[in-house]
Amino acid sequence: MFYLEHISLSNRGIVFRDKMGRELSMSVAFKKMINRFYNYILDFELLILGISSYVPIFTYRKIIYQLAGVKIGKNSHLHIGTKFFNPAGVKIGQGTIIGQNAFLDGRARLIIGDNVDIASSVMIYNAQHDIHSKDFKPVEEEVIIGDYVFIGPRAIILPGVHIAKGAIVASGAVVTKDVNEYEIVGGVPAKVIGERQNKDPNYKLGRARLFQ
Repeated sequence: MFYLEHISLSNRGIVFRDKMGRELSMSVAFKKMINRFYNYILDFELLILGISSYVPIFTYRKIIYQLAGVKIGKNSHLHIGTKFFNPAGVKIGQGTIIGQNAFLDGRARLIIGDNVDIASSVMIYNAQHDIHSKDFKPVEEEVIIGDYVFIGPRAIILPGVHIAKGAIVASGAVVTKDVNEYEIVGGVPAKVIGERQNKDPNYKLGRARLFQ
């Protein structure tokens, strides 16, 4: 779990160092070893999920996803090829449909509301690196997607973004900041390009494909 270059002997005994060569206390080193072990388990879990995501029967996939900790509401459907990072952090409401080959990041909380339509190849991230820090440290921020949101194909949602009820994200948009109710956003980075006329959505999405 800790590579040999991170461990050395001195007249003080065993010395642990991080990947930057900085000396670690015993307690910090132990926490890092536990975290490494946990990530090995997570890697194996993600392997099973990745293989299962291509089984063309959603009932089977749903069972596997739920066993991994994904919370899936009634009548929601995740199409084939959905990928996760820390599935236990993902919560999906009722009547929501997630398209083929979507990526759902659960390292911080990812909450997706009811009757949300997420198209194919959408990527939702809630963790990234601080590019200004000396050690490129990770930063995690929850993502919340409200009811009746539509996210077009190949859109990217970045950490910390809250997309309010009824908003529309255009295809290929990169959303870096919050989107207000019923706003339509598009572009890179995404900006407001319109407003949704229906301010009282109460529809239900159509059925998902049987073998997707």
